[in-house]
Amino acid sequence: MPVVIVESPAKAKTISKYLGPGYTVLASYGHVRDLPAKDGSVEPDQDFDMKWEVAGDSRKHVKAIADALAEDGELILATDPDREGEAISWHLQEALTKRRALKKDTPVSRVTFNAITRDAVTRAMENPRQVDMPLVEAYLARRALDYLVGFNLSPVLWRKLPGAKSAGRVQSVALRLIVEREMEIEAFRAREYWSVKALLSTPRGQEYEARLTVLAGRKLDRYDIGNATQAELAVQAITSRALSVKSVEAKPASRNPAAPFMTSTLQQEASRKFGMGARQTMSAAQRLYEAGHITYMRTDGIDMAPEAVHAARDAIRARFGDDYVPKSPRMYKNKAKNAQEAHECIRPTVMEKDVAALRLSDPDQRRLYDLIWKRTLACQMQSARIERTTVDVASDDGEVELRATGQVMLFDGFLRVYEEGRDDSDGAEDERRLPQIAEGEPAEKRDITPEQHFTQPPPRFTEATLVKRMEELGIGRPSTYASIVTTIQDRGYVRKDKNRLFPEDKGRLVTAFLENYFRRYVGYDFTAALEDQLDHISAGDADYKEVLASFWRDFSAAIAETSELRITEVLEKINEVLEPHLFPPTGDGSDPRLCPHCGKGRLSMRTARSGGAFIGCSNYPECRYTRPFGPPGMEEDSAIPPEGKLLGHDEGDAIRVFKGRFGPYVQRGEATEDNKKPPRQSIPKDWSPEEIELDRALMLLSLPRPIGPHPDDGVMIWANIGRYGPYLKHAESTSERGGTNANLENIDEVFTIGMNRAVQLLAEKVASRGARGRGGKTLRELGEHPEAGGAVSVMDGRYGPYVKWGKINATLPKDTVPEAVTMETAVELIAEKAAKSGKKAPAAKKAPAKRAATRKTAATKKAAAKTAAAKATTKKAAAGSGEG
Repeated sequence: MPVVIVESPAKAKTISKYLGPGYTVLASYGHVRDLPAKDGSVEPDQDFDMKWEVAGDSRKHVKAIADALAEDGELILATDPDREGEAISWHLQEALTKRRALKKDTPVSRVTFNAITRDAVTRAMENPRQVDMPLVEAYLARRALDYLVGFNLSPVLWRKLPGAKSAGRVQSVALRLIVEREMEIEAFRAREYWSVKALLSTPRGQEYEARLTVLAGRKLDRYDIGNATQAELAVQAITSRALSVKSVEAKPASRNPAAPFMTSTLQQEASRKFGMGARQTMSAAQRLYEAGHITYMRTDGIDMAPEAVHAARDAIRARFGDDYVPKSPRMYKNKAKNAQEAHECIRPTVMEKDVAALRLSDPDQRRLYDLIWKRTLACQMQSARIERTTVDVASDDGEVELRATGQVMLFDGFLRVYEEGRDDSDGAEDERRLPQIAEGEPAEKRDITPEQHFTQPPPRFTEATLVKRMEELGIGRPSTYASIVTTIQDRGYVRKDKNRLFPEDKGRLVTAFLENYFRRYVGYDFTAALEDQLDHISAGDADYKEVLASFWRDFSAAIAETSELRITEVLEKINEVLEPHLFPPTGDGSDPRLCPHCGKGRLSMRTARSGGAFIGCSNYPECRYTRPFGPPGMEEDSAIPPEGKLLGHDEGDAIRVFKGRFGPYVQRGEATEDNKKPPRQSIPKDWSPEEIELDRALMLLSLPRPIGPHPDDGVMIWANIGRYGPYLKHAESTSERGGTNANLENIDEVFTIGMNRAVQLLAEKVASRGARGRGGKTLRELGEHPEAGGAVSVMDGRYGPYVKWGKINATLPKDTVPEAVTMETAVELIAEKAAKSGKKAPAAKKAPAKRAATRKTAATKKAAAKTAAAKATTKKAAAGSGEG
């Protein structure tokens, strides 16, 4: 009986339904091997030999597959139909051969299907092939390049740029896009301009709006009305003249639907319509694909299988009638540069099923399936027919002319189902309806309004527009977009705020460093050309080791050139590179880098261990002037000068308040060579540093405050203010790890709480720990886990309802009530929780012992294989997605 291998248990479950009991379907849980994160995993001097290692959590999965092969002597590799899927199949074949689970005469074949449907799986099984080595070699080249860049460039960053975490072949180029866009925004200078609109009326009293287009007999350009005075003159010119309709022109037009989704356009539209990030979109799409609802979700292709086109047309006809079906099917030309990424578009596997028919419980999956279904139907629907009308209204002398535009929908066509979103909203003037207007009729002036405008800087990238830009530049591929966008955020180089991407200080510094010392390797053209070379490898038109050798020759030389660089030299170079941004010319022509506080020191960029940056004076510590990283003017006004505000003296020490890079603080005494770190204490957020007085400062500097020894054990109790607010600590000292901590309600309690209250709070904290350890209340018993055994229950816990199975607790989604939880929902939540946390699931039920003389049936073989797979519950339930 053949053993069929796919990536995930969800996919295995769906496929096993179609294949029946004659096959054993197991999951590999993604890539079973990877390059160890240490030096020497790729050896350029040994013809780029790559040392692969089976990951610890993958060994049990490989063993489960090997055990199944010991009894079933055929292997069918059915991983995803792309370069990553091909690589997983190759890794499995190599790993099983090394374990001697595959013999020389063991039949091994490779099958691919673009959708997990009965027909697609059956056709794939009827057309097996061997592992496609050019695709594998393209994967090997990409993996080796990413290793060589990351493993050699990241240490350079660590040594030369404190706080930097890593660099990557594609992630650093994506970061550069975001940083350059931010610098464009900062360098942007708004330009003022005005427009004039008039509310006009027909003789029948119907109103419409028109925009001034001609003034003094000359056609207006965008910036011709540059200030309020000119705008007022324009208003007077309209007011003083009678207006009539010069011309009315109506033109028929049509709007065609957008092409069906590929990976990048799906990510863009999900971001526009739902605010979903790239990773979130691909995770939901992965689950829809594995459940058999949509076709494969990593593709550059926009063509659709002929049978799918006919199914879409039939579904449109059944729902909306013949008028909405074009005479001939719409054909969309494939855009993919690379055949291995050019799968069919992303579409539903069954066109008749809308989102209501699937009854999906997950909100992300529901929204995404609805989007894919509507876009797919719309792409095969009739065009929308509209009539665009342009009305010109003018004065008799031709000095003034205004224009009104609008449209009438004659037939909605595909718009009945779906309309593509926009990244940046445009004016909707052309889409408004106009009343009936006749040429030559007078236009009565009801209101004339001048409007002030300012030019806008280019918008910051969203995840969707970043992916779109990367796609335009030829950087990255469908399988990598989500991981690239996610990585630069996880590294702390970029933050997302209101769906827009902002570069952090460390992201700017990394980009400046790489552009100066490794400019070629963050170049858009170079990165795109390298992607093209990888595509040539996958097509069998290039040797992957020659591509690696060519890259490594120049890259290793660039790495060697940085070995002698000193940090001070690097920072000064970055100062020069960023000088136009950090130190722009002053209006009076003075030196922009001269310290404005002491007038002697020179301003320069400094870095902190945290990876942040700031501008400081070279005359430190005599001059303590600092300002935020960025152009001048970003610093907040404050009554606290750089050298600190003197509050008074105590026991001969000056007590000052400072504004530091990590917040305001009070300090006792001066920083000297002998006392480099005088006593300091952060000022609580609720206290205004500008208004703090000497007595309050002394209270802060007296912390931590000893309350006294605990009456039970004699160990000291302390009151203090920490990172998360005021608290008590029961330990020998506040610096000691362990002990018992208890939160206090407010800052004042730190200075007033007595022994009795402190002992009570500490006792309550200890008691609450015990209550949490006892677990929640059982609401419902769902029964035995269907695959691995063990009771599954719905519980009511301290933080809300959850599903419990062994040691795994999975919180219920906000919109799910405990009464509605089914066993199927519970198993899915448990699998997701196990994948995220890496917890080991309870041992599966043991299958009954075999009788020596009884031959195993297909059904029992399948059950045994399922048991082995269930034991191998892993961290990577959704691995193999190609996003890593």
